[in-house]
Amino acid sequence: MLTLLNLLSAVALLVWGTHIVRTGIMRVYGADLRRVLSRSVEKKPMAFLAGIGVTTLVQSSNATTLLVTSFVAQNLVGLTPALVVILGADVGTAIMARILTFDLSWLSPLFIFFGVVFFLGRKQTRAGQLGRASIGLGLILLALQLIVEAARPITEASGVQVIFSSLTGDIMLDALIGAVFAIISYSSLAAVLITATLTATGVISFKVALCLVIGANLGSGLLAMLNNSTSNAAGKRVALGSLLFKFIGSLAVLPLINVIASGLSKLPVNSEELVIFFHVFYNLIRCLVMVPFAEPMARLCKRLIRDDQETDTRLKPRHLDSSALDTPALALANASRETLRIGDVLEQMLMTFSKVVHGEPRQEREVRRMDDDVDVLYTAIKLYLARMPKEDLPEEDSRRWAEIIEMALNLEQAGDIIERMSGDVADKSLAARRAFSPEGLKELETLLELLLNNLRLGLSVFLSRDTISARRLRRAKHRFRLTDRRFSHAHVDRLHQQNVQSIETSSLHLGLLGDMKRLNSLFCAVAYSVLEQPDDDEADEKS
Repeated sequence: MLTLLNLLSAVALLVWGTHIVRTGIMRVYGADLRRVLSRSVEKKPMAFLAGIGVTTLVQSSNATTLLVTSFVAQNLVGLTPALVVILGADVGTAIMARILTFDLSWLSPLFIFFGVVFFLGRKQTRAGQLGRASIGLGLILLALQLIVEAARPITEASGVQVIFSSLTGDIMLDALIGAVFAIISYSSLAAVLITATLTATGVISFKVALCLVIGANLGSGLLAMLNNSTSNAAGKRVALGSLLFKFIGSLAVLPLINVIASGLSKLPVNSEELVIFFHVFYNLIRCLVMVPFAEPMARLCKRLIRDDQETDTRLKPRHLDSSALDTPALALANASRETLRIGDVLEQMLMTFSKVVHGEPRQEREVRRMDDDVDVLYTAIKLYLARMPKEDLPEEDSRRWAEIIEMALNLEQAGDIIERMSGDVADKSLAARRAFSPEGLKELETLLELLLNNLRLGLSVFLSRDTISARRLRRAKHRFRLTDRRFSHAHVDRLHQQNVQSIETSSLHLGLLGDMKRLNSLFCAVAYSVLEQPDDDEADEKS
C-alpha cells in the first residue's frame, strides 16, 4: 500500500511541477507568448510552429489549449488557425516527453536549490518567477525518478502482473484505458512516461504500450473538452476540433498497431525508448497530415456546436479570461477593460437620467436595469481580482490591482446614486406632477453635461494613467464644485423670490445637487491615485 501511495504521490508531484513551470513562465513571458500566438495565426506553418514553441516552454499542451481557446472565445482568433496551433501543441508535448526521458537526474537538485534561492529572495520580480519555473523543472525531474523507483516494486508483484496481463487482448480496450489514465493523471505526458516505464520493466507488452500511448493522446482531447465545458460556443469548438483530430488519428493507426509493433520491435532500441519515439512520430505525422484539413474541421465544428442563444438580456463580462490569471499583467489589463465597460454603462445611465428629468417616467426603469448591469460587472471584476495571487504581484502590479478595484467600486457606487436620483425624480416630481423651474432645469442639464465630461476624462485617466490628464481632471472637479455651489445659491435666491416651481421641488433639487457632487467626487477620485496626492475633500476633513 505504501508503494502505491509513493507512485501516486510521484505522479501528483509531476503534475504539480508542470503546473509550477507553467505558472512561472506565464507570469514572466505570458504577454509575449500570447503576442506570439496572436501574430502567428495568419499562416498555417507559423501557427503550427508557434504551438510547438509555446507548449515546449509551458510544459503542457493543456495550457496552450486554454490560451488559444480564450482567444477564440473573445473573437480575437479564428477557429481554423486556432486548430492549427493546437496541432502544433500536440507535437510540442510529445517532444517534451522525449526530452524528459534523458538522464537529467543530476539537474534536479540544482534546479530546485537555485530556484528556491531566487524565488524567496526576489519573489515579486522577474528573477523570482523564473526561480519558480526552475523549482518546477526540478520537481518534474525528481518526480520522474520517483515514478521509476515506485513502479519497480509494484510491477514485480504477481497480482499487478496478472492485472496488466489482461491488457494484451483488446486493442480498443487498451486505448480506452490509456485515455482514462491520461484524464486521471491530468496529463498525457505523465501517462506516456509511466507507460514507457511499465514497458521497460516488462509489465506490459510493447503492443499494449503503443495502444496506451494512443489512448493517452485521446484522453488529453477529452480533458480539453472537460476544461472548456463552461466556455462559450466558440471555445467549445476548439476543444471539439482537437478531440476529433485525435479521434481520427486513433481510428487510422489502431488497426495497424500489430504491424507497427512488430516492425518497431525489430529496431536495435530498447522498448522504453521505442514507446517515446512512437509517441513523438505518431503525433508529428498525425498533426502534419491534419493541418490541411483544419478549415474543413472548423466548418464541421461550427455545424455541430451552434452559437449560444442569448436568453438573458443582462450585460455579461466579456474580457475576464480565467486563463490569464497566471499572467498578472494580462489579467489586470482584462480587468481594466471590463471596468471601462462599467464606465460605458454609467454614461448611458446619465443620458437616460437626463430623459427622466425632462419628463419621461418610463426611462426610470431603464436606469434601474442598467444599474443591475453595473452590479453584475462589478461583482465579476471583484471575484476575478480576488482569484489573483496578490502576494506574488510586483509592486507596480499590486498598485494597479488596487486602482482597478477602487475604480470599479467607485463606479458601482455611482450607479447606485444615479438609480436613486432617477427614482426620486420619478416619485417626487413626475408622479406628483411637480415640474422644475426653467432655470433649475437648465442648471441640472449643465451639471449633467459636466458630469459626463468628467466621467469620460476619468476613464481616460484610469486607462492611460497620464499625469497631465489627471491634473486636468482634478481642475475639472474643482470647477464642478464651484458650479454646483453657485447653482445652490441661485436656487435659494429663487426661493427668496417666491418662485412656485422652485418651492415645490426645492428638497428634490437640492438633493440632486448634492448627489451630483458625490458623483463628481467618485468620477474624479482616480486623478489622486495617479498623482499620488490626497483628495481635496479628505484634506479638508483632516484640516
